[in-house]
Amino acid sequence: MKLKRGALVAIVLFSAALLGAGFWLLRDGGKISAYTTAPIQKGDITQVVTATGSLSAVITVQVGSQISGTIEKLYADFNTQVKAGQVIAMLNQDKFKAAVDQAKANLLAAQANVVKTKVGVEDGQRTLTRSAELRKREFISQSELDAAQTSYDAAVGQLEVNKAQVAQAQAGLNQTSVDLANTVIRSPVDGIVVSRNVDVGQTVAASLQAPVLFLIANDLSKMQVDSNVNEGDVGNVWVDQEVNFTVDAYPTRRFQGTVLQVRNAPIMVQNVVTYDAVVGVDNKALLLKPGMTANLEFLVNKKSGVLRIPNAALRFKPPSEKQPPQTSTRQSAGAGGDGRGGRRGGGDISKGGGGRQGREGTVYLLRDQMPAPVKVRLGITDGSYTEVVEGEMKEGEEAILAMSASGQSSASSPPGRRFFGF
Repeated sequence: MKLKRGALVAIVLFSAALLGAGFWLLRDGGKISAYTTAPIQKGDITQVVTATGSLSAVITVQVGSQISGTIEKLYADFNTQVKAGQVIAMLNQDKFKAAVDQAKANLLAAQANVVKTKVGVEDGQRTLTRSAELRKREFISQSELDAAQTSYDAAVGQLEVNKAQVAQAQAGLNQTSVDLANTVIRSPVDGIVVSRNVDVGQTVAASLQAPVLFLIANDLSKMQVDSNVNEGDVGNVWVDQEVNFTVDAYPTRRFQGTVLQVRNAPIMVQNVVTYDAVVGVDNKALLLKPGMTANLEFLVNKKSGVLRIPNAALRFKPPSEKQPPQTSTRQSAGAGGDGRGGRRGGGDISKGGGGRQGREGTVYLLRDQMPAPVKVRLGITDGSYTEVVEGEMKEGEEAILAMSASGQSSASSPPGRRFFGF
């Protein structure tokens, strides 16, 4: 009897628990919304154009060798601070010193020939004068006088030839002296050695072009970024525009720069056209190094304290109003301002403009647990939020982003009565 009474109590308790659970599910189930929403808020919107680029020194000098030879000494290495005219390398000079000595000997020989020829000219002058006097007295024939004149003229001509040979020997000496001086490699500018491409004992061949021995950056406290801006965004980039960028070496630090030049020469790689926007950077802390990859953001427009909505709200359509897939895709890209291949900032923004200002869209607000369409005029976008310029909405209202999981299951399941929340 006691066993039957215990079983009865257990059945009563289980039934009460079941009824309570059903009542709880029925009560709370009515409160679950069929939509995913986000509140409409005021905030800041910054519209930017993104690009990548490479850092480099403003002035970079390639130091080479005009002559061929063997590196005998190095006076500079990587990161060496150098001054203009400072010796940074030296080639072996033995061959060039010998060439200078040979050129000096040739010059002395040419000068000696000039002295010798001058003596012959003076002797010919005396012979000609004496022959002319004898001819007046008819002691010699006219042919002998002509021979004396010819000999004198030949001596004068040989003197000019020897003088030219002296000049030629002097030029040869100058050339060998220049070659000897070029064995000493000097820095043409003040700066820091970025790259050294030779070692002691290495042979330098300068037959076709001057080999690059050192790469010297003039001043690393001022650098520039050569960025590749997509042709669809180059209209949003202008001179003196503010630029922020990061580098992988300092991912949490943002650097500032200014656009110095937007070059007109197109850069085409695999049918993709980009343009070089040169950004000037202050690098007094010397944190940035040549060759670093920079991720840039060109500031197009910025607004503070404006009414904004998530871009997902511009793409939402209730199930009863959704279009065919191909039409839906096109409308999403146009309405969201975010359907341009991931480019932040959306469409055509002119200098100081607001980016496709005045375009219209439809936002569905959750009012009385039902979607209410509201026509809006949109402003700038940062890829996540879009400014609302005009529209019958206010801060704090809920914008519908998508159907919730419960809403989708309810829409897909057949209608029927729910018993205790099941």
